[in-house]
Amino acid sequence: MGAKSHQLQVRVTAGQKAELRRQAQRAGLDMSTYVLSRILPAPESRLARLLRTLRRLEECRFALAEINDVLSALPPQAFVDAVGGLDPGGLSPFLQNYVTAMVEHAAHLKDVDPPGWVRTVEPLETPHFAVPFARMRPYLLRASPVAFKRRNLFVDATIGDRV
Repeated sequence: MGAKSHQLQVRVTAGQKAELRRQAQRAGLDMSTYVLSRILPAPESRLARLLRTLRRLEECRFALAEINDVLSALPPQAFVDAVGGLDPGGLSPFLQNYVTAMVEHAAHLKDVDPPGWVRTVEPLETPHFAVPFARMRPYLLRASPVAFKRRNLFVDATIGDRV
């Protein structure tokens, strides 16, 4: 993060200011840091929140798309910092592999090493194809990025892409 050189003034009531002060103290932060962390969360905390969301969801497409957006937007060093401490544990094997493949593929695109935790996620035992149509399988077998293929996931769109 760059040096703070600008000021932003926000008008609040006395009660709102007191509540912000209480919440910042509970979090162990000064008020500015607390407010900024709530409005502009660091990429690693955003990714951790998305993984928690994935653990609770039945339908995960939107959370995976948001993870895609975060991974795509990060410059290489911020990417390394953001994904180094991620923990996909607690997700289904499919989602663990999908998130891990996304991180590995993004690392490849950014020309950085993937975090060490990716080696702890066992690939799926059986292939998973993104679409149920048997006629699409040969295409998906060719088109899937290597990180996804290694995890037995066969997809058409990956990091930076949208379907």
